[in-house]
Amino acid sequence: MLVLRSYLGPLALTFFIAIFVLLMQFLWKYVDDLVGKGLPWNMIAELMFYASSTFVPLALPLAILLSSLMTFGNLGEHYELVAIKASGVSLRRIMTPLIILSILIGIGAFYFSNVVLPIANLKFHSILFDIRQQKLSFNLQEGIYYYGLDGYVIKIGDKEKDGSLIRDVMIYDHTSGQGKTTLTLAEWGTMDQTPDGRFLILTLYNGANYDENPNQSSASASPFMRMRFEKEVRRFDLSGFEFNRTDEDLFKNNFQMFNLKQLEYSRDSLYQKHIQEKNNFSLSMYRNYYHYSQHQLSKPIQMDSILVFMGDFLKGINYDEHSKIIDNALNTSRNVKSSIEARSDFYENELRLIRRHDIEWHRKYTLSVACIILFFVGAPLGAIIRKGGLGLPLVVATILFILFHIASTTGDKYVRTGVLTPFMGMWLSSALFLPLGIWLSFKAVTDSPLMDSDAWGKLFRKRNTEQNNESSN
Repeated sequence: MLVLRSYLGPLALTFFIAIFVLLMQFLWKYVDDLVGKGLPWNMIAELMFYASSTFVPLALPLAILLSSLMTFGNLGEHYELVAIKASGVSLRRIMTPLIILSILIGIGAFYFSNVVLPIANLKFHSILFDIRQQKLSFNLQEGIYYYGLDGYVIKIGDKEKDGSLIRDVMIYDHTSGQGKTTLTLAEWGTMDQTPDGRFLILTLYNGANYDENPNQSSASASPFMRMRFEKEVRRFDLSGFEFNRTDEDLFKNNFQMFNLKQLEYSRDSLYQKHIQEKNNFSLSMYRNYYHYSQHQLSKPIQMDSILVFMGDFLKGINYDEHSKIIDNALNTSRNVKSSIEARSDFYENELRLIRRHDIEWHRKYTLSVACIILFFVGAPLGAIIRKGGLGLPLVVATILFILFHIASTTGDKYVRTGVLTPFMGMWLSSALFLPLGIWLSFKAVTDSPLMDSDAWGKLFRKRNTEQNNESSN
């Protein structure tokens, strides 16, 4: 229980710190899409919640690695491991409760990846899409043309501090679809919204409307009208600034929103479709380009197959028809090449999509295995280092996790490009770190002086002594 209590606190702390750091990175990346749109606070909170859920596959392995390293580092630094071992309890028995907990966390991580994460991805991407499509909130600034209202361009010269009184108003109206043919100028006015916020009411004073109706037959005959007014009320629809949600069913066909069964079904359907299209294309090419020429010659050609292989396949054909046959062959070859290249790109896109399904399928399992492997890396390494806190353990854990993440990202990239198979690429990081975890566990259980400076000093001194003896001999 002592080890378990010492482990749960750092695990929760490092997990939420990692989530917070990743969330801050997310906000920094999408700050331009969030600021200035008048989004309700509950929508931003919902977006951040689902975004945090998508960061769990990255934050959980890091938290397990760092917390296990900190826990056993603290126990070693305060000589608690020495006292426990002196009482006859081995390190293997000390780690047993945490091994069971890591396995349970791995099972929970698999359930999260297979059930919770697809729903979180669906919610997150649908909300983010709607926020990106949302217009900036209505905001007239002094001396700047405002294009946010559909069909209108508005410019004001000055705006009072109350935000209602405006001066030197200029409104271009191009709702007719014939350009900015209508212009309204006013000395001053007031700006208000209806109680429901759906309409903007501009009350203008001491101004004029200028209207030019273009005549397509003669530009000189286009009429020009000017109408002065003392007061005019203009109403603008603001419904386009309301936040509208898109139907989530439009996003459900993406592979990131699938569980294991859905991934298997979708991947099998895509593969069968890919094979069928390749067979149909092969059959079409065979039917259309079986003969090297479609010309009807003046007389039947009796050609020996030996002449074809020797390259003298035009022997015996009228000389006037040589150019026709060659041009037809060249055009046919170009068409075949163009068709093959186009279909090759199409098939490569299909294979890339199939590989993305394979990546997501393996990723459901790699998260669980990564949690267990990184525990077997962090726990024995902490017992060997014997340093707790957020100093050396944080540095070591960060370096190891960066290496793990680089291996995982590299494998993912190689699978997408078809260099590695999905199994080899997605399990590359686990295959690299599993021997490291086994080796560190063996060194920690056998009390190997891996991080003991005195032991390394003795080794180097012994090595130097042997070299000196060899040189003297």
